[in-house]
Amino acid sequence: MTGFVFCPLLLASVFVTEGISVSPGESYLGQPSYCLDHHLRGPFRSYSPQPGDIMLATDHSRFWAIAHNLALTGHPHHSGIVVALPDGQLAMLESGPHDTLHVELLKLVPNLQAYEREGPVWIRQRAVPLTPEQSARLTDFALSAAGKRFAVLRIAAQITPFRTRGPLRTWFVGWPRGDRRKYFCSEVVLEACVAADLLAAENTRPSATFPRELFLDRSANPFLDRHFKLAPCWEPPARWLSSPDSNGDGYLDQPRHFELPFKLPSHIHDLRIDPNCFARP
Repeated sequence: MTGFVFCPLLLASVFVTEGISVSPGESYLGQPSYCLDHHLRGPFRSYSPQPGDIMLATDHSRFWAIAHNLALTGHPHHSGIVVALPDGQLAMLESGPHDTLHVELLKLVPNLQAYEREGPVWIRQRAVPLTPEQSARLTDFALSAAGKRFAVLRIAAQITPFRTRGPLRTWFVGWPRGDRRKYFCSEVVLEACVAADLLAAENTRPSATFPRELFLDRSANPFLDRHFKLAPCWEPPARWLSSPDSNGDGYLDQPRHFELPFKLPSHIHDLRIDPNCFARP
């Protein structure tokens, strides 16, 4: 399996040649590409988020790298989806954000900045904007899923004979289940897409799909490789940067130290949006 390349980069020329001016709260996307590497592909443009955009992020955790390799997958390690809340603000719906153990609604740009401090971040923008009805269904799903638990046992099962991924079994198992008590990260993204009528249920296997398939639109799994594609309704992944001065991976500037694979809810306290502030569907 192809590894992920980590290397420092010189970035100034990417932005200077484009004459980008920085506005408060503004962020940037590079050129779309299915290349899973560390290169920053300019010219960069201002990022205007919209409901349905899919976020993909990875980090340098050895624990998660080994766990994903045992599950016969690899980088990126995490995913989320942009949703519109009833008050009009955009948020990120994720299961297990920043190694915590619940489904959360998170402040959009501060959350992306937090991921950028841990490693590279990509965005798959919607090429086809959501209809008001699709956005409303996405919001309803997000509000109903927020607060549920991360599916630790189901994700752990992916390295056992009880996994939902396999050359034959994925044709028959791993179907969308809609309202569940627990989700893992790419599972909640795909269940949200099916609930909002963005993906066809018959071609989607939320509990058998990892962030790598969301990134590449291809898979070593025969069913997913044949039937599951985000294109053309989503653009290919584009690197996200918080500012022209960012190197796209804050971990490169930090001292190396061991971290536990899971963290307490207080770790994301400043990023959380309380779903109880909104009426549940």
